[in-house]
Amino acid sequence: MAKKCIREIKKRRSDSMKIRAEQLNVTVGDLKGNGELISEALKRAEKENIDLLVLPELVTCGYPPMDLLERKAFLERLYQLNDKIIDQTTETALLFGTVTENKSGTGRPIFNAALLAQHGKLVGEAHKSLLPTYDVFDEFRYFEPAEKVEPISFMGISLGVTICEDLWYNYSKRQYHTYSVHPAKELGEKGIDLLLNVSASPFDKNKTENRFELMSRHARERQVPVVYVNLVGANTELIFDGDSMFVNPDGKSVDRLPLFKAGFKDVVFDNQKKVVKQVPGAVQPEPMPRMRQMFEALVMGVRDYLEKTGFTSKVLLGLSGGIDSAITAVIAKEAAGAENVLAVTMPSEFSSEGSVSDSEKLADNLGVELREIAIKNIYNTYLDTLNPLFEGTEFNVAEENLQSRSRGALLMAISNKFGHMLLNTGNKSEMAVGYCTLYGDMAGGLSVISDLYKTEVFEMCRWLNEEYYGEEVIPESIITKPPSAELRPDQKDSDSLPEYEVLDQILALYIEDQSGAQEIIQRGFERETVEKVIRLVDMTEYKRRQSPPGLRISSKAFGIGRRLPIVQDWTNQQFA
Repeated sequence: MAKKCIREIKKRRSDSMKIRAEQLNVTVGDLKGNGELISEALKRAEKENIDLLVLPELVTCGYPPMDLLERKAFLERLYQLNDKIIDQTTETALLFGTVTENKSGTGRPIFNAALLAQHGKLVGEAHKSLLPTYDVFDEFRYFEPAEKVEPISFMGISLGVTICEDLWYNYSKRQYHTYSVHPAKELGEKGIDLLLNVSASPFDKNKTENRFELMSRHARERQVPVVYVNLVGANTELIFDGDSMFVNPDGKSVDRLPLFKAGFKDVVFDNQKKVVKQVPGAVQPEPMPRMRQMFEALVMGVRDYLEKTGFTSKVLLGLSGGIDSAITAVIAKEAAGAENVLAVTMPSEFSSEGSVSDSEKLADNLGVELREIAIKNIYNTYLDTLNPLFEGTEFNVAEENLQSRSRGALLMAISNKFGHMLLNTGNKSEMAVGYCTLYGDMAGGLSVISDLYKTEVFEMCRWLNEEYYGEEVIPESIITKPPSAELRPDQKDSDSLPEYEVLDQILALYIEDQSGAQEIIQRGFERETVEKVIRLVDMTEYKRRQSPPGLRISSKAFGIGRRLPIVQDWTNQQFA
């Protein structure tokens, strides 16, 4: 009788399976801490009678591990962690992303892998087939691609296990390269009941729509449910938004996890009907507006950078009374707490009347500490010291930039003295055209808004007042005043640059769409303006190479995903 009951239970379990997708916030290289998060997730799943727990890509070591993967000691510890995790499994099966050794003796020494384990044993292993080498990705530097793809049998169910890029087969609207292998299609042709994808897919402001479109398409084409599980959290420049989801063969979402939050959700897979069903009481999160996504991403990026570097919980920034430092202060307050933010206003003889008063009002609205350090005496000392060399020359950017460098030196001194992380406040438009000062306003440990164009900064500030807070937190005078570096009398950004509404459109076409000069001109922009902007962008590469890491929220940010030579002459030749 007992044997019959056991057989009935096993049959019933293969007809339906309770699956949990859990998005974890892990830290690159923290094998001990990541292992503990995995163990906690597994114990929780076992306690709640989950049949299959699915965790993200490279959840053991974090993403991107970069050249840590070239260190033998790191890999050995990672393999030990794999074994430990497998040993911990009991009735609940665990599918998790990790690194495994390539023992074939040919090719690269490791695989980007997903392991399926149960009852302390390895049940199945899948290797990533498509190894991206574009933008922020450099996986072919380290990993050997899968030799073949095969379904994994589990509880009488055929699982098609894929890893991140494996489902992005020739999807990108800007195709950096074309893949000849189609892992999902191959798995479908070999017969699968369920398509799973463990992922470490970084956020950008258009990703959530594209991601669902892709998962929906695979579900419809393969006519099987898709379970997609993504990392959440930030590691240096990259921000992972989670957004794990379950999609049925009709292409419709069954359930979805919230953006920017660690957590899990469960569904029941019906093997007879080949669909997944939402568990009673579960509710899909409301779609998050694009501007809120961008803001929440930046807040998470700052918070995780502080926590994961172990640098400090306190931050410091210069508050100029301008819109860039204002929005950075808001993000800092939301990420670290008002009590952990120190703002410093540093007026000079060229500062406008509102630079201090607007800073004071903003700091008061946010509840952050504000200190004032005037730089006039420091600036004059610089000029007196340099007078023997500068005598007889006209006032120009050299004198202007001394003000910015005075401020940068003061902020770094405060950072050194009290251990506060200095947040850089420069936006993407300024970084693009070099409207910033090396060793001055480019100082800092993290660039918070370096992937926000100036027009987006204005848009986000208005959204914060109108939607997020529902009141005027950022003073209207900050939002409406003409942008200015305030380094000479009556200076305005428009004296040196096109209006930001024009500039940002050209920059987006050149940087993110990678359009050439002639293509941009054909869009209706003046040739002289386009040539000026492109020259400024290309000439400033040496500055950006020396800037702090910046949080990435677009498809092409300055940083590890954009690699252009400093020494080059293409800029001049393309206009010939």
